Amino acid sequence: MITKYIITFFVSMVPLIELRGAIPIGTGMGVPLSHAIIISLIGNMLPVPIIFFFARKVLEWGKDKKYIGKFFTFCLEKGHKGGEKLKSKAKGGLYFALLLFVGIPVPGTGAWTGTLAASLLDMDFKKSSLATMLGVVLAAIIISVLTYFGFNILT
Repeated sequence: MITKYIITFFVSMVPLIELRGAIPIGTGMGVPLSHAIIISLIGNMLPVPIIFFFARKVLEWGKDKKYIGKFFTFCLEKGHKGGEKLKSKAKGGLYFALLLFVGIPVPGTGAWTGTLAASLLDMDFKKSSLATMLGVVLAAIIISVLTYFGFNILT
């Protein structure tokens, strides 16, 4: 049974999948829903500080490199453009917009993307981490309700 918990934990740390996939996968393997939620919340939030403090530095370091430079520059430019667009639309509610961005479980959103955007926008770490955490909790609630009532992305 411990293997199923470990798989659920590591799936929740995978970009794009995160807890949106980990909760249904865990419950599909027989992990109780409440355990899958807790494990997935922890696993999904664990990479947040690393992403916030180091992803931007890695992208800036790699933008001048021969093979990865174009892609890293694209990521930086896309992040800055998207961030400025989000800033202009969110006005004073940037952290609330981040919470919703992370919390609405659709492809391309989540803790990884939200944290990278917060880093590129030079947002406050504590406030953006709180918004990300609340967004992850919102996503966990939505996915848990869907999983509980039998909606499963795996079938």
